Amino acid sequence: MALWGGRFKEKASVQFKKFNDSLPVDYRMAVQDIVGSIAWAEALTTVDVLSQDEFTRLKAALLELKASVENDPNQILASDAEDIHSWVEINLIEKTGDLGKKLHTGRSRNDQVATDLKLWCKESGGDILFALVNLQQALLNLAERESNTVLPGYTHLQRAQPVTFGHWCLAYVEMFDRDIGRLKDTLYRADTSPLGSGALAGTAYPIDRDLLAHNLGFRSATLNSLDAVSDRDHVLELLSNASISMMHLSRFAEDLVFYNSGEAGFVEMSDLVSSGSSLMPQKKNPDACELIRGKAGRVMGSLAGMMVTMKALPLAYNKDMQEDKEGLFDALDTWQECMEMAVLIADGLKVNRARTLAAAQQGYANSTELADYLVGKDIPFREAHHIVGEVVLAAIDAGHALEEFSVAQLQTFSAKIEQDVYEHLSIESCLDKRVALGGTSRTQVQKALADIQGNHDSLNAQVVGAPSKDQITMTLKQVKQRLNAQKAAALSVRRARMSDVDKIYQQVGYWADKGEILPRSRDNIIHDIQNFVVAEVDGDVVGCASLFIYQTGLAEIRSIVIDKSAHGQGQGQALVQYLLEFAHQMELQKIIVLTYVPKFFNKLGFALIEKSSLASNIIEDSEQSPHKDPADEVAMEYIVDRSGTA
Repeated sequence: MALWGGRFKEKASVQFKKFNDSLPVDYRMAVQDIVGSIAWAEALTTVDVLSQDEFTRLKAALLELKASVENDPNQILASDAEDIHSWVEINLIEKTGDLGKKLHTGRSRNDQVATDLKLWCKESGGDILFALVNLQQALLNLAERESNTVLPGYTHLQRAQPVTFGHWCLAYVEMFDRDIGRLKDTLYRADTSPLGSGALAGTAYPIDRDLLAHNLGFRSATLNSLDAVSDRDHVLELLSNASISMMHLSRFAEDLVFYNSGEAGFVEMSDLVSSGSSLMPQKKNPDACELIRGKAGRVMGSLAGMMVTMKALPLAYNKDMQEDKEGLFDALDTWQECMEMAVLIADGLKVNRARTLAAAQQGYANSTELADYLVGKDIPFREAHHIVGEVVLAAIDAGHALEEFSVAQLQTFSAKIEQDVYEHLSIESCLDKRVALGGTSRTQVQKALADIQGNHDSLNAQVVGAPSKDQITMTLKQVKQRLNAQKAAALSVRRARMSDVDKIYQQVGYWADKGEILPRSRDNIIHDIQNFVVAEVDGDVVGCASLFIYQTGLAEIRSIVIDKSAHGQGQGQALVQYLLEFAHQMELQKIIVLTYVPKFFNKLGFALIEKSSLASNIIEDSEQSPHKDPADEVAMEYIVDRSGTA
């Protein structure tokens, strides 16, 4: 049954119907369409289109349909419906009769599909964030295992200077960290609700679209109905994010294909990610890496296709936009699958340390060190560069390394070369000298790990000498803790909705009764709901926190509580990190907290300050708990990093 047949005298041809229908693709948005329909039904209730009883019946039917779809999504494909919106409405009418026909009042499939797709993008973006963090974790684990392994570095695929395998791993950690930042930015911009924009001109019913947006978990409603129904920037941005990240994955794969080759022999792939030859029994092929490299082109093709589709579309909605989902779904599926495969590759990788060391010692990779040595003897670098070039030519003719020349032989090229030259030509010297920020020395590996951790103090400190193994291990533990918190944030923290009010009130009340936090009335929570975030586990709200903004640039974290059942899982840390990221997006400058547990906030980058330095209105707002000693409460602050993430 079509939802638009009244104006037509004849049915569409079977050929056109097959060409026009999108159900085989958009059926994946069934849950989002149902969730959006429940929110729309509630909005219609607020403007008296539906009675409370009608809303209750519709919600019950939609929730029943949602449970059925979650249990068996493939059932949808057996339908003859045009698209997922039609399928949901047809099934709703079957369950509720004529009542189901009232749900589409004031709503168009244009704002409906735009909302469904944004909800799907938000949910999928969380899954992708989780996959990116897992991939970083796998590379950090590999960096830890091979932190002391010497590896030849390359430019133009020619051996250049020695690095460490751990430093190579951290290069990709940096790339994937940028991917995380891009994805977070994309999801922030996508976090606006088009629902209530109608076909193109808005809805004729006085619905509170901001409340509707919050009920759906969006931070706000869109501001222009024409743009809202025709905007696919979030699709393009996600495809761009996927393409850039797949480019990084492809480079990672290409490096390993080369390292795995018989000519290099630096690494061996696990049997779990390799295949053999049907003809040559000796072969072990790095097929997982080659497939990642190949699939990158497929994802980039989806971005190019969507750009071309959108480039000449007039306002507002056009049927061309139906082509937005197939490429997007495939690209994000491929991206996630490739990241999960890259984790398997990294986890099972075996590094031939003897082979990498031998390769690093060949190719005159210590030539730059000899030039730097001569610079230290007051020879201008350009002259030193020329002298070393002559030494290399002589070494090639002699068929041995630079350090195999005697001092007397080296002095034929420069009289300033002395016995101490050999300590500058060793692999260890080549590595340890790279102490500037971003270098391959152990000191800089530690700094890089501290940067990932967000430890600004260690970044600003001047580290002298190489860190001990214990220091490196401790830093890696801290990085892993941060990544675990990122996982929790990616999976479970979201903006609060009106439907969360009772749960928040219950949790705040429980801990307020124990004297851990100040009490808040239900009305106060309702009034402040837009400032709350909640943590979920398996769909249940297990914690909350709020961000109260005092003035331009200043805010306070309040009411942070976690259910006893969820203690020790990183949810509290995830809530605070979510608010800090939100503060960064809001361009706030300073976050304060009044707390009895300074150790918790210190781990997240907060520093102690004098309570007396706070404005009087802040102290007045934060009255003392009757169950606590006032002397135990301390003030702390967090300076938001305006140059990057919070």
